[in-house]
Amino acid sequence: MSPQKSFRNVIRTGPVQVGTAYDSRGREKHTAACTAPRCGFSADYDSRAAAELAARTHRCPVR
Repeated sequence: MSPQKSFRNVIRTGPVQVGTAYDSRGREKHTAACTAPRCGFSADYDSRAAAELAARTHRCPVR
């Protein structure tokens, strides 16, 4: 089991949160994750701009 990531610089865009953390190889990664119930969307990106774009354009499939 991998250690829990320590996110920093977390922002919220609607139901999606974007945070920055280091991966297991020490590289900086940016994660966008939806906090809506039963949505399940999350993705890692190399740039902060890409993660924020995914957060702004995300539409939850579950209603």
